[in-house]
Amino acid sequence: MRVSMPDRPGALGAVASAVGLVGCDIKAIEIVESRDGHGIDDFMLEIPTGVLPDTVVSACQEVSGVEVLWISRHYDGGTLQSDLETLEQMTRDPEHAAEVLVDSAPSVFHCQWSVLVERESDASVTYATPMAPDLDSAVLGRVGDLAKAGSADMPAGWVPAWSDTALAWAPIGTDRSILVGRTGGPVWLPSEIARLRHLSALAD
Repeated sequence: MRVSMPDRPGALGAVASAVGLVGCDIKAIEIVESRDGHGIDDFMLEIPTGVLPDTVVSACQEVSGVEVLWISRHYDGGTLQSDLETLEQMTRDPEHAAEVLVDSAPSVFHCQWSVLVERESDASVTYATPMAPDLDSAVLGRVGDLAKAGSADMPAGWVPAWSDTALAWAPIGTDRSILVGRTGGPVWLPSEIARLRHLSALAD
């Protein structure tokens, strides 16, 4: 669950209390961004059977100044992983650093899938996580300039039978890129794209 809240003492505790009141356990909290007097945090929650996500959202938004930007099920088997942990894994296996980053991206960036793209005249996916869509050269060509870091919000149907998806990408060396996706959002923040770009540069 991604939450925007006032950057003031007690705001985080108030949200945590609201989550607890509806019976949810907080497994982890990650500060995503802080600017203009507001912070954006990601909460990893365990929601008990019988509690609807809308109930959690309503409880949080009763806290003054708080807005729930997005809530979704984290990918199956997922655990939180830090940028540093990913970098350490990449360092241990430098020949497959790009593939390590692709495998780690759903956990590190709280997204559903990730792919490794060869940027040739006909771009193609050479490595992907299990939940990634089938992306051919025509679809990849509509995404954007994969040679430099960026993001795009794709409408429903951008891939047949897929809903709207928030994409982000960054180059890995001169001929490859990592492309990551969040089905239904949230949009990618500048700080997240900067982190992706940094890790991608180290994966070359």
